[in-house]
Amino acid sequence: MQVSSLNEVKIYSLSAGRSLPEWLSDRKKRALQKKDVDIRRRIELIQDFEMPTVSTKIKVSRDGQYIMAVGTYKPRVRCFDTYQLSQKFERCLDSEVVTFEILSDDYSKIVFLQCGRFVEFHSQHGHYYKTRIPKFGRDFSYHYPSCDLYFVGASSEVYRLNLEQGRFLNSLQTEASESNVCDINPVHFLFALGTAEGKVECWDPRTRNRVGLLDCALSSVTADTEIEGLPSISALKFDGALNMAVGTSTGQVLLYDLRSSNPLIVKDHHYGLPIKSIQFQHQLDLIISADSRIIKMWNKDTGKIFTSMEPEHDINDVCLYPNSGMLMTANEAPKMNIYYIPVLGPAPKWCSFLDNLTEELEENPESTVYDDYKFVTRKDLESLGLAHLIGSSLLRAYMHGFFMDIRLYHKAKMMANPFAYEEYRREKIRQKIEETRAQRVQLKKLPKVNKELALKLIEEEGEEQQFSKKRKQKNLPSLLKDDRFKVMFENPDFQVDEQSEEFRLLNPLVSKISEKRKRKLKILEELEAQGQEEEEEPEGKASDAESSESSDDEKGWVEEVRKQRKLLRQEEKLKRQERLKEDQQTLLKPQFFEIKEGEEFRSFKDSAKKQKLMK
Repeated sequence: MQVSSLNEVKIYSLSAGRSLPEWLSDRKKRALQKKDVDIRRRIELIQDFEMPTVSTKIKVSRDGQYIMAVGTYKPRVRCFDTYQLSQKFERCLDSEVVTFEILSDDYSKIVFLQCGRFVEFHSQHGHYYKTRIPKFGRDFSYHYPSCDLYFVGASSEVYRLNLEQGRFLNSLQTEASESNVCDINPVHFLFALGTAEGKVECWDPRTRNRVGLLDCALSSVTADTEIEGLPSISALKFDGALNMAVGTSTGQVLLYDLRSSNPLIVKDHHYGLPIKSIQFQHQLDLIISADSRIIKMWNKDTGKIFTSMEPEHDINDVCLYPNSGMLMTANEAPKMNIYYIPVLGPAPKWCSFLDNLTEELEENPESTVYDDYKFVTRKDLESLGLAHLIGSSLLRAYMHGFFMDIRLYHKAKMMANPFAYEEYRREKIRQKIEETRAQRVQLKKLPKVNKELALKLIEEEGEEQQFSKKRKQKNLPSLLKDDRFKVMFENPDFQVDEQSEEFRLLNPLVSKISEKRKRKLKILEELEAQGQEEEEEPEGKASDAESSESSDDEKGWVEEVRKQRKLLRQEEKLKRQERLKEDQQTLLKPQFFEIKEGEEFRSFKDSAKKQKLMK
């Protein structure tokens, strides 16, 4: 059993694992199961739940006991009994089945629409009757109140076959050149058909008149979609009395309210492939839409993706087992897939053990499907030299990159960079050495940038630490250790320029403030050393001393700033004088002008007048 998870929704693939060939004897099968662990651990929910080559359609009977599937080759139908977890019967047919319908609650009444314009009826014992329709059929629906079969296909007509009278009735004439799909509403029995022109026609079976027309091709084109050609209708499904979902051949799903001609929501699969199947899940208000590559489950009110599945092989049909979390698919492969999604609902009563099994797996989680794969982007593939594999079976496209086998990834990486392991080993050794060095006594190393500022900060930090220890106060965080100021001591762009005008004018102030702080610390240390009991007197003395000192400091600082300004003015004068000398030294070079032949030079004023006249 494989377990995958998307959007925190667990999906259990019950058909994963190898299948044993039919021609093996029971004795050999048992011997293989003993030898091979994968075969022994696989879950075979229904015995031989597969087709010889390809399965095209799959349906469940209304009583939920029988699962019927059609496929090739040779064309056949297989019926599986869920109570016995095995195959009930198999019947071969003359031609391939386009679609089929189970008319009764069990398998006793079945209608098959075949490729060669044949309609074949089967009863409980087998083949019952066979007839033909005028044109090739693509889909049909059964109208229960009147016992009529409505066939649509490569014609503008909708053929009606009454099963009570056993004869064809007058056909319905549509405006479409061809029709692809059809469906009948289970509540009020409105008949709807999807045309090749991208329209949906709704007919009333009682009056045999058209009551509505929807242009879905125009509504499916939104700002985000890129469409090549006219979209035709490829899937159609009613939900209740008022809702209807329409799938197009360009990969859009449109949800309609029958009272409005505009869609409630348009969902794009973004693959450009025709929508094969649409199902409704009423417990969580979900729509399950599928094209040949992906099955998407999304909320019908918001359009938000609930989860999605991408089987290994192309999808032909999807069937949701009623009132449960089980999903079955018919694929372009012999094996038909069975998925169990506990969030959608409980397991069917004939396989209730699945609930206990999934609960045990959740308690003891194992490796998921993606553990054996590596996600790589297009840049990663180019660096590994695997860009030529895009589009092949070795890469599976997913979001903005690809999934590839982890073994292939490791091989390609070894070939692209054979010394990667050596580099990794050196890095690990270096990390180990640094860890051991951290345990030794570390010397204070100054950074490469702003060494003087760092030294000043270290000295101030040491003095403050000594003072805080005596005072029993908490240490403030250091600028050197703060990540916000880390770049100031690493990037050369942050180097303090001591020759700049701003620094020279501010430097006296900064130096005076630092000296003032040192004096204050010394005074406080002296007061504590004396151990005086009364704190008010020294504090007063200190404040008086500070006031006198601050006035002296201010005077001294003003004098220093004036000195710096005078020096700056003198430097500017020197620079100006040097520039003047350079200008005087540069000699003016003579300029030569050419005079045309046959002209006399008088003065520059005459040439200027001539130019004005020419203009």
